[in-house]
Amino acid sequence: MTTQEEVTTIENSSPSQVVKTTTVQTEPQAKGEVPQKVYEKKKSILRYNQIIWYILGFIEVLLIFRVVLKALGANQYSGFTNLIYTITAPFALPFAGIVGASVSGNSLLEWSTIIAGIVYLCIAWGFVYLLEIIYPITPKDLETE
Repeated sequence: MTTQEEVTTIENSSPSQVVKTTTVQTEPQAKGEVPQKVYEKKKSILRYNQIIWYILGFIEVLLIFRVVLKALGANQYSGFTNLIYTITAPFALPFAGIVGASVSGNSLLEWSTIIAGIVYLCIAWGFVYLLEIIYPITPKDLETE
């Protein structure tokens, strides 16, 4: 908002008379949201994207542990191995039986767990892409001054 001040002097035969006029100019309000709210919304969307990728990364690491431990023929009654198998069972279960496992001695290659990891990656990418379609974000949007 800017203020302009105009001073007009009217002189008569007796004392001079001063007429003071003040004009206030304001910037027109843009339609839509305030820039700060837009920035905060886009920052929140970026944070959601980061959370989705973090959760995916966590699940993928656990599934990789599962695949490696099974491929190495790890003792399933060991504490760590049992913990990994217990945590990853709900993620691997929907894909069990899609493809048979490859067995060689104690080693077991669970193809269904690998497929699960790929499917979860696609799902996470789909959510992030959907957020980008609904709320597009450019690097310029997140610059700070």
